[in-house]
Amino acid sequence: MAIVAIGGHSRNVGKTSVVAGLIAKLPAYNWTAFKLTQFGHGRCSLNGKPCQCETADHAWAITEEKDRAGKSDSSRFLVAGAKHAFWVRTAQGKLEKAMPGIRRRLDEAENAILESNSIMKFIQPDVYISVVDPANEDFKSSAYQFLGRADAIILHRSNGHEAKWPGISLDTLPDRPVFLVEPPEYVSTEVVEFVERRLEAARLTRVP
Repeated sequence: MAIVAIGGHSRNVGKTSVVAGLIAKLPAYNWTAFKLTQFGHGRCSLNGKPCQCETADHAWAITEEKDRAGKSDSSRFLVAGAKHAFWVRTAQGKLEKAMPGIRRRLDEAENAILESNSIMKFIQPDVYISVVDPANEDFKSSAYQFLGRADAIILHRSNGHEAKWPGISLDTLPDRPVFLVEPPEYVSTEVVEFVERRLEAARLTRVP
């Protein structure tokens, strides 16, 4: 099974668009897609709404997406051509609670693509790509933690914006390919070819 993970340094940098783009442009993989969301204190993992019920049985929830209207991120995965799509919600820092459920669904998948940085704590994907936008000054700790493990960077063209991330520089990753994108196009032919090459190389290493 091929596994691809797509992360990013903040919200609204195009992670979902990259996942959907790869699903659409690599349909032969019959993807099972996962959207992972972590909620902070006081947010219910069952529906993302404010609550005061953060108990053990509310630490996580996994829902299979059935709506193909394209209004939610996980619905966009189905519209793009995913065979199955799941929305995983966990309390902040509690992703490990959901891992048994995630692993069961991974075992049932032909191939999987996951939108998450934190999933890197628990699995070793064949490809991990980080999406970066210099115009966005936020840089999540999970993105920084796993930046060094990124196989490639998808970088928004700066259009005059200079990255303002204290202590963080992409120059520390000189051997990683960087693919420049201009939204709304997030997945270029070069990105697709790179992912295909990595997945094929991983497949060959798994052959007995």
